[in-house]
Amino acid sequence: MANGHGRKVWIFPDGDLPPAGDPNLPLEGHESLIVLNTGDEDAQIEMDVYFTDREPEVGLRLVAPARRVTCFRMDKPVGDRQFQVPFGQYALRLRSDVPIVAQIGRADVRQPNLAYYTTMGYGLD
Repeated sequence: MANGHGRKVWIFPDGDLPPAGDPNLPLEGHESLIVLNTGDEDAQIEMDVYFTDREPEVGLRLVAPARRVTCFRMDKPVGDRQFQVPFGQYALRLRSDVPIVAQIGRADVRQPNLAYYTTMGYGLD
């Protein structure tokens, strides 16, 4: 399967990085970008991060190895420039050189009961 499945461009308009929360809880608040690369080549991905109140951070480079699922924690420095996404609202655009499948998962500890959400992005080509 040389080409793999998915799309080369993904848009996630609803990023909302929650705070880590109480250190005594079993799970800390975070978001993860999960990328599945079913192809035979590593995916070279450029990630752009958009904000409500400032210019975007563009061209962050990520790699998703061939035939692997890769999780990028958005509450940790990410990409070749180790960019730290600030807490609060943001959006992502991913541009990959090979097809990938991507989604965002959010563990939100601000809820009375821990909540975990997944958001599928919009795949474009």
